[in-house]
Amino acid sequence: MERERGQERLAAFGTELIAIHDHLRQELATVRQSLQDGHHDGPGQVHSLAAHCLAFCSALDQHHSGEDSSAFPALRQEFSDLAPVITKLEEDRALVASILQRLNQLLGELPTDPDAQDTVRVTGELDGPAAIIESHFTFEERTIVTALDALDRPDLTARSLFGISPDCR
Repeated sequence: MERERGQERLAAFGTELIAIHDHLRQELATVRQSLQDGHHDGPGQVHSLAAHCLAFCSALDQHHSGEDSSAFPALRQEFSDLAPVITKLEEDRALVASILQRLNQLLGELPTDPDAQDTVRVTGELDGPAAIIESHFTFEERTIVTALDALDRPDLTARSLFGISPDCR
């Protein structure tokens, strides 16, 4: 009976990864929608938009750090055939990190009273990372969720594997 409870918890790791990705997708969609809707009139709104984007970037960074320190080493140890997949995921994330750094720079340069041209420029910069992040999440879900579900490591938690919990706290 105790093993069955452990199996249920372990099987949830893949589901928890998808929940984390879904939350991050929603956060990114909120930033994009805010830019597109023009909800950034005045210094307070621009600051709020930048803060929301920084929070998203921080959560994504925590998630990737958790995977680097825990999930990926555990998967490599138990599923050596996943090594090329994990290497590809790490390469994708390096690209995402550099693009997000540029996005943060752009948001920092956004005037307190942005015009349509400013909005188009920042939205355009956000479209690239959004597509890459979605592709990265989809590839990761397609390639490692089954292995995460089979991972036999009762010492690990979703937070230790993924850097953040499924509710992204």
